[in-house]
Amino acid sequence: MPQEAIRAALGAVLEGLGASADDVRLERPRDPSHGDLSTNIALALAGRLHRKPREVAEEIAGRLDLAAAGVESVEVAGPGFLNFRLSSGTVASVLDEILRANAGYGRSETGGGHTVMVEFVSANPTGPLHLGHGRQAALGDAIASLLEWTGWKVHREYYYNDAGRQMDLLARSVRARYRQRLGRDESLPPDGYRGDYVAEVAEDLVAEVGEQFLKDDSGDALDQIRKFAVRILRAEQDRDLSDFRVHFDEYFLESSLYEEGLVDGTVEQLRSTGLVYEKDGATWLKTTEFGDQKDRVMIRTSGLPTYFLPDVAYHKNKWDRGFHRVVNVQGSDHHGTMARVLSGVRALGLPEGYPQYVLHQMVRVERDGQEVKFSKRAGSGVTLRELYEEVGVDVARYFFQMRKPDAQLLFDLDMALDQSDKNPVYKVQYAHARMCSIFAKAGVNAEKLEGGSSDLDVLGADLERDLLKRLREFPATIERAAASMSPHVLCDYLEQTAGAANAWYHSGNPTRSPELAVLVDDSVLRSARLSLARAVQIVLRNGLTVLGIDAPQRLVRATTEAVAS
Repeated sequence: MPQEAIRAALGAVLEGLGASADDVRLERPRDPSHGDLSTNIALALAGRLHRKPREVAEEIAGRLDLAAAGVESVEVAGPGFLNFRLSSGTVASVLDEILRANAGYGRSETGGGHTVMVEFVSANPTGPLHLGHGRQAALGDAIASLLEWTGWKVHREYYYNDAGRQMDLLARSVRARYRQRLGRDESLPPDGYRGDYVAEVAEDLVAEVGEQFLKDDSGDALDQIRKFAVRILRAEQDRDLSDFRVHFDEYFLESSLYEEGLVDGTVEQLRSTGLVYEKDGATWLKTTEFGDQKDRVMIRTSGLPTYFLPDVAYHKNKWDRGFHRVVNVQGSDHHGTMARVLSGVRALGLPEGYPQYVLHQMVRVERDGQEVKFSKRAGSGVTLRELYEEVGVDVARYFFQMRKPDAQLLFDLDMALDQSDKNPVYKVQYAHARMCSIFAKAGVNAEKLEGGSSDLDVLGADLERDLLKRLREFPATIERAAASMSPHVLCDYLEQTAGAANAWYHSGNPTRSPELAVLVDDSVLRSARLSLARAVQIVLRNGLTVLGIDAPQRLVRATTEAVAS
């Protein structure tokens, strides 16, 4: 790495000044004209040496072995900063690393193979997935992928809330539509589900059981209708997610927490802590002991648990299954529940930091500057499938991922349907396709290019240096995005790198800037530039792969000719 070479070369000089390489901190200057890397080591040493900082800096610069440091020049700036400009060979050396690592470039072992569960989507099986579920699916899947790329063993889990009042309302809504379909005059529950999908489920129920439940008002009949509706809607949600390229290792049913006695067991464990008390006929947990604004009801006067109790039992179950790091990706409406769950797991003695939460804001869709609000089939907001069938899975996933999770997301359909570089995902995909087109024109199999096969010192143009430096930042970007569980960090990187790649590609057009053309007669320069094109191709492909987005070799606009072949 360039930083290591510079630090080692500086260490040889600093030894004579009573310092060491450990004292050196290298940073990238904000202004690229100041060089590639900079250090304030002379200012830090000046006081100790009782000398002027600039004088110390000039001595260090004069004694530095440039070749050993891998730098072309070192400049003393301001009161005593040392600015380094890397040699072309040093900058380009990353190409060999990228070509050798190929699909593994950007991967690390930071996680050490430890297990982490990422729980996301976890939508109630009461209807089609909406855009909030879609954003969560894209975010959760990308977070899981980022963790995998940094050495974690990831388990993707979906928690089905198949118990409680909402499921009862679904069953009653389906029963009403079922009976209406068979000619009986029956109204929907006042707060029931009214989307067209309920009638579709009822139609399927008629086809399967005929008039079996037409006059049967028993609890057993309603339970059978509930199970049927859940089965149908779960299957639909699974299809939607599969087509959205989201898959899970396990589906966990809320009902199993009750069937296996885990909720009752959690209540007993909480009682044993002395933090549970009875008041006004309800059972309370002293959540104020853990920073909550007030204590919370755990079991209502009716004997039914409040929402957070089964969630606490679920997280105790996660821990008992060996998942000692858990990341929950949920909507911002879970903020209150989050605080109560954290209080509950703390009361059970589980450690701080368990579980972790990534809360995301909702999604608003606009077309022609007007908000798109309604889906007749869902009876509410636009469904996830309706969205990605219109704009494509790649675009939908990228748009959901390209903003900070806690930022409101305006999904601009006009931009999403734009197939030019103005659309950020197409910008990245076009850059990848353009690199592929270089090899198609050269008649070269990009997969056969190997690291160490080119003289990279010839890559000295500013556009090439800028692009090379960006390629070197890819592994650190993956690490940063994984550590903060922020896919948008990777999106920002890909857009900037694609912009640099597109600028280099277009500048190499012989009619614009023939000196930067890739397919030149000079075999040494041609080989080096093909290596650069291949490295760009690898980095963009790897980045898109992390996000679950295709890296096409060829793109065709709907209204124009092929963009790249």
